[in-house]
Formats: sequence, structure tokens, C-alpha cells
Amino acid sequence: MHLLLALFYVFVVAAPEYACLPPKGDSIRNTMHSIINIAQTTLVHIKKLRTKLPEAPQIEVTPPSIEGLTSIISYLGLLDNELQSPSAELLSQIQADVSSLDGRVRSLAQTVECPTQAKTRGGISDCLFPESCLYLTLTKVQRYLEKFLLNKDKLKVC
Repeated sequence: MHLLLALFYVFVVAAPEYACLPPKGDSIRNTMHSIINIAQTTLVHIKKLRTKLPEAPQIEVTPPSIEGLTSIISYLGLLDNELQSPSAELLSQIQADVSSLDGRVRSLAQTVECPTQAKTRGGISDCLFPESCLYLTLTKVQRYLEKFLLNKDKLKVC
């Protein structure tokens, strides 16, 4: 009988402590860490792909400013759409990375109750010079993610 009472006490008092979800702060911190890891991994994938491609022309791209989650989501959505271009089949891994990154940033924004716009599809242009577009898109993603990693503190701002 005493054993049953002891077991009941353990289940009622101690078990909820181990069964509960991590605090919201831990969840946010883990999501931010995941976002940063995906961005770093994507840059590694870009560098690996560049070694397989012919020498790229010098392309100057100035990424947009990073003001907070809203601007990050907006530009990642544009990059994701651009990466889905039929001429960008070599970029399928990069597209998967950017899509995953976009999803994680959207999830973070929802967690911190930051207003976001619905993800839009479309605007996939038919490029006249597919190889040039490939290099341009690759450079856009690379420059944006480099700038993003330098401004990762903006993940804390709507």
C-alpha cells in the first residue's frame, strides 16, 4: 500500500517537471540557433557548388538592409521563388536550404508574435541567359546570408 502511494506521489508531483515543454525562452533560443546553423550550412553548400561550376564572373550585388524578422522573411521569400526557376536546377540544395531557413524564421516570428505576410508564390521569371541568372542568384543568396550572419541580432527584432 505504501509503495502504491509512493508511486502515485512520484507520478503526480515529479513527473510533470520532466514532461513539460521547455520554457518559451529556450524554444526561441533553440530556433535562433537552428536558423544560424542553416544559414552557415547554406553558405558551405554555395562554396561547394562554386567549386563545381566554371569560374564565375565578378557580380556586384548589394543585399537589402536587414531590419528584423519581417524584412528577413520578405527577402528569403523572394530568394526562394527565384531559386525555383527552371534554369536553377543546379541550385536545388540551396533552394531547399533557403526554404527551410524561411520556414524557421517564419516559425520564430509566430512564436514572438511578430506580424508576417503569407508566403507568396510566383514571379518566377524565364531568364534569357540561364547561366548568368544562375550565377546572379547564387551571388544574391550568398551575399544576403553573409550579411544576415553579421546581423543575426536582428532575429530579436520584429
